[in-house]
Amino acid sequence: MFVSISTTGTAENPASDLGFLLHKHPDKVQRFATAHGTAHVFYPEAGEQACTAALLLEIDPTALLRQGRGKGRSGSPDLALAQYVNDRPYAASSLLAVALRTVYRSAMKGECAHRPELPGRALPLRIALPAVPVAGGDGPGLVERLFAPLGWQVDARPVPLDESFPEWGDSRYVRLELTGTLRLADALQHLYVLLPVLDGSKHYWVAPDEVDKLLAAGQGWLADHPERALIIRRYLSRRWSLTRLATERLALARLAEADDREAEEIDNAVPDVPDVPETADSADTADATTVTATAEEVNVTRSTGPTGPTTAVAETAGAAEGGRERGESLAAQRRTAILAALARTGAARVLDLGCGQGELVGALLKEPRVTEVLGVDVSSLALTIAARRLRLDRLPERQARRVKLVQGALTYTDARLKGYDAAVLCEVIEHLDLPRLPALEYAVFGAARPGAVVVTTPNAEYNVRWETLPAGHKRHDDHRFEWSRAEFAAWTEQVAADYGYTVELEPVGPVDPEVGAPTQLAHFRLAEPAATGPDAAGPAVTGTPSHDHAPEGSAHR
Repeated sequence: MFVSISTTGTAENPASDLGFLLHKHPDKVQRFATAHGTAHVFYPEAGEQACTAALLLEIDPTALLRQGRGKGRSGSPDLALAQYVNDRPYAASSLLAVALRTVYRSAMKGECAHRPELPGRALPLRIALPAVPVAGGDGPGLVERLFAPLGWQVDARPVPLDESFPEWGDSRYVRLELTGTLRLADALQHLYVLLPVLDGSKHYWVAPDEVDKLLAAGQGWLADHPERALIIRRYLSRRWSLTRLATERLALARLAEADDREAEEIDNAVPDVPDVPETADSADTADATTVTATAEEVNVTRSTGPTGPTTAVAETAGAAEGGRERGESLAAQRRTAILAALARTGAARVLDLGCGQGELVGALLKEPRVTEVLGVDVSSLALTIAARRLRLDRLPERQARRVKLVQGALTYTDARLKGYDAAVLCEVIEHLDLPRLPALEYAVFGAARPGAVVVTTPNAEYNVRWETLPAGHKRHDDHRFEWSRAEFAAWTEQVAADYGYTVELEPVGPVDPEVGAPTQLAHFRLAEPAATGPDAAGPAVTGTPSHDHAPEGSAHR
């Protein structure tokens, strides 16, 4: 296998600086051992005006056969004859991609200790590969679709099956030459990812760590590539679980970048300890029919200790939140209240915004009236747990068509959220910084504009009834605020007036005569039918969430 990287220069910026970037001296021929053979690096030319670095990968057939002899995870699915007769010794496939990463590791990372200013400089580059396998039809066309959006001028010429017999047509190989002005690190990352994508296969087992490699090499360009889905699918050898994981993590990274946050800050819906014992006692404990707690419920237990209402309140309500034997949990009571509110509207298509681990989605699917549920959450881990909890992969086809889980931030307008009968924001708004709350208001009430919206949030006045919740503390360490009944009422009235809804408030949970109920619920209904004109619901978007949001900014959930 062979690849050459060429550049041009001047007396001020000599082309031979390529040697510093690649960490390979132009006056030497160097050899590097790889898992499947030996890589040779040499310079056919190295001067001020022009410099070319060549990498020749010499495959060891015995090592290649030994690597593929096993079965299952450690082996190759090739037939016995194909282990001896194949194109791998000369076609630029994943073997060459691995060699590039091995030999030019520092250059790919953009590191150059001797000349630290060089990695950030865009160079006029020409990359030549004499034989590149392209799977799936139009070879030159696919090469163009993959490389051209990255700033490359592409010259991909099909290699005929046999030049002596032109009637046989072209092979699946192309002679590829790329020219463009790019950073060398970017060019190497493009090759590392896209060579296996063109080939459509890899010579080694694709493990979960390949997702990390893909996202690291694709940083800065993969998220916006028009063929992003195809690249992810082929790079990960069409392994569905890894493809979904990579897509979710990439979407999360885009949301984090747009929101000027770290991805870890946004994907925080699931705590480090997702399970609590059946005897756990918390302000928002898990549903009495499940052992696994929601993210919020576990964090309450971890950050504030076991809590519960006073004995008097528990006896009055007959529904203390502490143990299973003492009645229905507050989380279950919230779901019951939400389902009742939705039933009054007759909603059949429902959005669960900030669906977390899918407790409410599961309850909605038990309602015969509900024909479709779309669960949205910014946390890919929460969505994965929700899919497992709901057993989406085992549902009958008819049931599976009723539910869909997608990743998204609720402070961005999203075309996927339009056209639903109702939306639910269950314990969501308090996780946003107050200055960013208008962004959610616009995205939900202005752009998505469902016929009804049900919102629940903690009643801060009730916190004094949690015996072990320290004074002045919020119920959950990620809550940005907790409102009193008056504050919540003022907010709901303002949102209803701004977006053309009516609103009704109701308590959820045991009602204390002094401080009210632990949860407060607002039921918004559209005052008049949604407009159908161009000004009805903000900017239209397709695919992933757009960056259109209210002027005050954006937040996560």
